[in-house]
Amino acid sequence: MPARYTLKVLTEFASAHTLREYPGACARMHGHNWKVETEVDASALDEVGMGVDFKVIKNAARRIGERLDHRYLNEIEPFTEVNPTAENIAAYFYRELAAELNNDRIRIRSVTLWETDRACVRYTEDQ
Repeated sequence: MPARYTLKVLTEFASAHTLREYPGACARMHGHNWKVETEVDASALDEVGMGVDFKVIKNAARRIGERLDHRYLNEIEPFTEVNPTAENIAAYFYRELAAELNNDRIRIRSVTLWETDRACVRYTEDQ
């Protein structure tokens, strides 16, 4: 079986949102201090002996988080049309990270978005 390395990086951002069509308090504007766990699979090591430098993953996740940090998500694409649920935010991070980082050696495995310390969603796509 070929080797596989899974690397995980944790970043965070803060933002507000409202959930459209939600039958409860979350339909009103509220905020979260989101935590974003990014998992990357590496199929081989580079010349230094790394699957990918943690710094590369962290910087990419931070750049995406900066677009959302201290913002009202409902006013930012794609969330002007797509409901800014934890599920949709996790999918957004996954797709943006995959577009930036995926190559012949590394692939985004999953993004886990923590809305609170006790509630999260994990998003992945079949590879």
